[in-house]
Amino acid sequence: MTKTYQIVGIGNAIVDVISQSDDSFLDLMGIEKGIMQLVERERGEMLYAAMTNRTQAPGGSVANTVAGLGALGLSTAFIGRVHDDALGRFYATSMQAEGTAFVNPPVPGGELPTSRSMIFVSPDGERSMNTYLGISSELGPDDVSDDVAGQAQLLFLEGYLYDKPKGKEAFERAAKLCRESGGMAGIALSDPFCVDRHRDDFRRLVRDLDFVIGNEHEWESLYQTDLSTALEQAAADSGLIVCTRSGHDVVLVQGDEEAIVPVNEIVPVDATGAGDQFAAGFLYGVATGQSLEVSGRMGCIAAAEVISHYGARPEANVKELFRKAGLLG
Repeated sequence: MTKTYQIVGIGNAIVDVISQSDDSFLDLMGIEKGIMQLVERERGEMLYAAMTNRTQAPGGSVANTVAGLGALGLSTAFIGRVHDDALGRFYATSMQAEGTAFVNPPVPGGELPTSRSMIFVSPDGERSMNTYLGISSELGPDDVSDDVAGQAQLLFLEGYLYDKPKGKEAFERAAKLCRESGGMAGIALSDPFCVDRHRDDFRRLVRDLDFVIGNEHEWESLYQTDLSTALEQAAADSGLIVCTRSGHDVVLVQGDEEAIVPVNEIVPVDATGAGDQFAAGFLYGVATGQSLEVSGRMGCIAAAEVISHYGARPEANVKELFRKAGLLG
């Protein structure tokens, strides 16, 4: 049975607003260097106004993954929530222009503004992110239509959504619709703090869903143990698990099959989006029926491409890179 979409993502729709800044500016603004902080609306507006030479790009972790898959030529859709304001309209049209159906129209009326992350890039390449979650945090089950989630070959969910009860319901509804109609649903663990907050739920999801992608810190946090014990436990619980270890071999386990994929270490220009694009390459492999090892190698190639330049989305033709590596005919 053919599905409308090979991949559907569900997650936070966040506009990345990027500006160059020096350390004295960060000090002046009280911005902690190199980390992601959540900010309230008022501080978000103040920081936005203080940015010079702003550039904007549609962002959000799973949205970046889905955009990467769209660029690889798969049919993709994204379930997210933006306001009918300038940033929201920019987000919706940018996603469509990049080849991904942005299925929920911008929301008019007195709701919260579109989510944004104010990213200050220092001369040494460090990025200090200040994220105002806005309307994205209101994503709920009503935003998930049967025609989208039920028409997905693969559904990819963002762990961050679990921070809000409505997000959690949206997520559960989407996974149920996808799996009931024969699709596969999986999750990105998102970050160790997210795992700490939702450990019981996430352990259940590892058992219930078809695939789970996380990095070594997320897996250790999930099972509160060392990495090899955590992965053994995860593999026993789940259909397919993937563990990335920045700059080190990637481990993929599906039932009795295990693949270890070596990583060519390169010095990142900008590490943003490495995990998101790894997921894009890996899921491209899964969606097109590649082996575990080839899917893992595709993930590594896509991640290496995105850290070689600024921004969280690919600039090179990643499919061509797969061909060069002998992974595609």
